[in-house]
Amino acid sequence: MGVPERPTLLFLLSLLLLPLGLPVLCAPPRLICDSRVLERYILEAREAENVTMGCAEGPRLSENITVPDTKVNFNAWKRMEVEEQAVEVWQGLSLLSEAILRGQALLANSSQPSGMLQLHIDKAVSGLRSLTSLLRVLGAQVNATPPAPLRTLTVENFCKLFRVYSNFLRGKLKLYTGEACRRGDRGCDLLTSLSSGHSSISSDILGSQNFSELHSEV
Repeated sequence: MGVPERPTLLFLLSLLLLPLGLPVLCAPPRLICDSRVLERYILEAREAENVTMGCAEGPRLSENITVPDTKVNFNAWKRMEVEEQAVEVWQGLSLLSEAILRGQALLANSSQPSGMLQLHIDKAVSGLRSLTSLLRVLGAQVNATPPAPLRTLTVENFCKLFRVYSNFLRGKLKLYTGEACRRGDRGCDLLTSLSSGHSSISSDILGSQNFSELHSEV
């Protein structure tokens, strides 16, 4: 059995503190749960897509690159457990990161590299690394057998590569983080409510007798 993620440890520790009337320990603020953070990366992805001047005449890759399929069946997605969503998002993000890194390498070896294109693909590499780190806070790492093989497709130019990047962030990643963050907030609210109730009981007990007197009676 693996070591529980930090949010899980905090939750369990908070449950142990409740009978003592001590304050609960909610997870620290998660940047990925701030919608402005994800929107920033989405904006960068769309700008990169736009700078390629359209998929038909945009700069081509010297080889096809495999990327995650970004289509979302919303009815099926809603029926999935959040843990299943996490596995699919983590797998997709990992494959997308590999694809962008491959695109970066192909561009570096190109005979006529574009300075603007290089800027945007470097931003994409940096952005995906940051998003990967931020998702770890939600415990999105693959720690279970995927519910189904990850659906993929291939792209042959930078426009389509950046389009997949943009669509993945606006689709599956945004859906998953929204639900995971809401669940985390509800758990923290519940612990805070329980803590308030236990604090009242503890105050009544400690207010009536000295703790040492209680101990001597046991």
